[in-house]
Amino acid sequence: MPIIKTINLSRTYSKKDIEVNALNSASIEIHEGEFVSIVGKSGSGKSTLMNLIGGLDTPTQGEIFFNGEKLNGMTRKQLALHRRFSVGMIFQSFNLIPTRNALENIKLPLILAGIPRNIQNKKAIELIEMVGLSGRHKHYPGELSGGESQRVAIARALANSPKVLLADEPTGNLDSVTSEEIIGHLSGLNRGKGLTVLMVTHDLETAEKVSDKIIQLADGKIVNILTK
Repeated sequence: MPIIKTINLSRTYSKKDIEVNALNSASIEIHEGEFVSIVGKSGSGKSTLMNLIGGLDTPTQGEIFFNGEKLNGMTRKQLALHRRFSVGMIFQSFNLIPTRNALENIKLPLILAGIPRNIQNKKAIELIEMVGLSGRHKHYPGELSGGESQRVAIARALANSPKVLLADEPTGNLDSVTSEEIIGHLSGLNRGKGLTVLMVTHDLETAEKVSDKIIQLADGKIVNILTK
């Protein structure tokens, strides 16, 4: 059974009485342990598909299943739990809280999950060491480089041991050298720890290097699915 499955998934937005088809009848399957990239130009529907899988948005039509459970039949509370425990999300803009240091940012999902404080500290320290930032745990986002900030975001996304890591343009704000470093971290989590990774990117060349499957989108439609 695929860990993620969508059937004729569509999302339409209304803007000033004009309907915009951000995603149109997308059907995909992603299996546990795969590294899958969603590739396309801006406006192709990549982030829309990612947001639907992450439970940040709901489809206009179609069905979406995560680990056998239908997401678009869930209540708001169930979707919140899905975002908290089933998926870990990484964004292009890092989304770190500027008034909290690196360790505190990583601990935030653990706090929201009600994890005891001593376990929060232990887990956060393990995660910050895993992403190679053991000497930066008391630094605030403004004191970190872009690559360091994204590594903190990766550690935070892993805090509650998600089944799938969702990375939406994780290297979009980074230089080429730092981008390779971040892609290396994501690939290491996939190859070394068996974590399922779903990455949105406009960079087909990078996707080809690390992905087991590439889903190509254009104008809200899947135009090709490449597998190794």
